[in-house]
Amino acid sequence: MKSEFLKYQAQTTPHPLAMEISHAKGSYIYDTKGKSYLDFVAGVSACGLGHSHPKVVTAVKEQLDKYLHVMVYGEYIQKPALELTKLLAKHLPAPLESTYLVNSGTEAIEGSLKLARRFTGRSEIIAAKNAYHGNTLGSLSLMDYEERKQPFLPLIPDIKHIEFNAISDLEKITDKTAAVILETIQGGAGFIEPTDNYLNKVQQRCNAVGAVFILDEIQPGIGRTGKLFGFENYNCQPNIVVTGKGLGGGLPIGAFTASKQMMDCLSDNPKLGHITTFGGNPVVAAAALANLKEITESQLIPKTLEKEQLIRKHLQHKHIKEIRGRGLMLAAITENEALTSKVILQAQDQGLILFWLLFEPKAIRITPPLTISNEEIIEGCHLITSILDKI
Repeated sequence: MKSEFLKYQAQTTPHPLAMEISHAKGSYIYDTKGKSYLDFVAGVSACGLGHSHPKVVTAVKEQLDKYLHVMVYGEYIQKPALELTKLLAKHLPAPLESTYLVNSGTEAIEGSLKLARRFTGRSEIIAAKNAYHGNTLGSLSLMDYEERKQPFLPLIPDIKHIEFNAISDLEKITDKTAAVILETIQGGAGFIEPTDNYLNKVQQRCNAVGAVFILDEIQPGIGRTGKLFGFENYNCQPNIVVTGKGLGGGLPIGAFTASKQMMDCLSDNPKLGHITTFGGNPVVAAAALANLKEITESQLIPKTLEKEQLIRKHLQHKHIKEIRGRGLMLAAITENEALTSKVILQAQDQGLILFWLLFEPKAIRITPPLTISNEEIIEGCHLITSILDKI
């Protein structure tokens, strides 16, 4: 299939990994030659319950027999979407109770930016340097990486940037600011955690000037950091929380949640302030609901911290300079970009899936399913260290 893949399917890089997939189950992906690969990436943090989890698959099959798409989002009452939004509200602090379901994380970012501008009547958006919130024009506008933005200019105006974890930059948040949007843990930058009560201080500054505080939980959310939402680790609460990736159980989804008062701004003046045809799709919502129930009702979330310690214990090596992140959102930082790429490519050859991060070329992404076993963790870590020994 490779030649046809390269010819007919649009490519994101000149050199895709081009593994031909047969099926996937649990912590493993299988190629068309029958080779198994232990998955330390989980679809880039998307498959929290691993691959083809039986509860998610059952929920999808049951919904398939009832109905698929019937109407654009927000008009008909469809039980899977309603139950999903109710469950999110149950696990979020008040007043975060109203959720708009969309199709991807970047669409949820777009919706949250529109909501903040509509609610405040202001236009200025402040994002962090080295941030990554997606690749649609609005999300791309939040990035400060000029080399990536230049080919697509002009982007949306009134975007300013602050340094993540720099308290001195908070004075840039003023009464002209509609919203400050941050990743709870910076993903593309190398899994950088907030320090010195940073997110709480951002929240206080936003409250003081009437700006909306948006947290992007697309990667750290849904159990990956030892809490259901990453912000629960950092003594703060956003006005809008954005989720995606791990929410869908392996199907495409995004969501942004705010107070009912704030969210109602999108329903009038103008009506249909945000529109999506397939948001809240019943099959996707059924999968997400089963996924969220399993994650919140099991012991998977607290066990992520135990598994983090196991990874840190078995991934000690002279060529690994540090391991950043929390829970099962980790990045092993090597000495240089070339070494990182060698490890990732050789690991795939030997049956272990690793991946890169967007802006930190020395990082090896380690974001396995929350369901990964201790034995599988140790096996994967030992393979990485053995590759490093030979290199």
